[in-house]
Amino acid sequence: MTSGRGGLRRSAPVRRVLGQVHTAGRVKDCGETVEFSWPGVYFEGRFRGTGVGVVLDCAAADYDVQVDGATVATLVTPGDTTYWITGLRDGEHAVRVVKRNDTPGETSAFGGFVAAPGGAVLGRPAPRDRQIEFIGDSITVGYGNMPHTGACDPEQVKRNTNSDVSHGALTARRLGADYQLNGFSGFGMVRNVSGICPDLTYRTYYDRALLDVDGDVWQNPGTWRPHIVVVNLGSNDFSDLTPGESWTPDGLALAYRTAYDGFLRTLRTRYGPGTSLVAVGFDRNAAHVRQVVDARNDAGDSGVHYWSLDLSGLDLLGCDGHTSARDDRLIADRLAPFLSGLPTGW
Repeated sequence: MTSGRGGLRRSAPVRRVLGQVHTAGRVKDCGETVEFSWPGVYFEGRFRGTGVGVVLDCAAADYDVQVDGATVATLVTPGDTTYWITGLRDGEHAVRVVKRNDTPGETSAFGGFVAAPGGAVLGRPAPRDRQIEFIGDSITVGYGNMPHTGACDPEQVKRNTNSDVSHGALTARRLGADYQLNGFSGFGMVRNVSGICPDLTYRTYYDRALLDVDGDVWQNPGTWRPHIVVVNLGSNDFSDLTPGESWTPDGLALAYRTAYDGFLRTLRTRYGPGTSLVAVGFDRNAAHVRQVVDARNDAGDSGVHYWSLDLSGLDLLGCDGHTSARDDRLIADRLAPFLSGLPTGW
């Protein structure tokens, strides 16, 4: 098997990318390309022949290319290119490309798959019957979870982040589900880590497909109806207060619980009574999340569930004390059985 880069085929016949690939991610359909921003967005296709080209235009993020379930290439900020995988056994193959990291300040573009000479791109794979949406911060992203030594500078964080082996992605695959990883590192429900960007929160961006486009709203094609939504927001809200912040501990806790309750109400309105909402308690936010869940249950919404992210056995050897890939596997080991036991109708 060989691989390499080639120029983007501008003279190729016009084709709609979403007509040849399956994705569950939040993308903006531009016809010949799709644009996206969130981490972990993946595109799956099928082809016949001895090679396939992956058409990308992205100078910010990293990608894994997988053929028949095995990773055959990792593309680091590939730019405007068609990346070729060649020398495959002649026959039918599955191909998947996945965005490894979070780059909220940039928009990425995917132009589909191109078959090597003599081959053909086949019909897109069928969507999975199950869907799970993960909402959260760096823990959901898989921030710096790959093996590394010493402290991580910003570039090392990017290279060592792999959302495809985050606990959410692993959990979804174990349950045979399509998924979205709508994670934004550093942001919280009402307050961000170290008090940064005080006029913005995770909720500012949640509705967007393109995170760097003010006012952008993701247009759900009507196929995204998650059976489960997992919310893990609060680590940044309750990070240490910095000098000059106006929050008091009691005021922050009240604002957090109020906003969390409102966010769960919004999710319930959006997805309906058939979707199970899972609120994750973690570290300093656990008691507050439990209180919000109890309040929603008392108000008659029995589809809101509490799950505690257990830190026991975790090495926290990811960048800046985050979970490692090993930790993500352990978390998935614990989360998948919990989700499979919810009344989803699976």
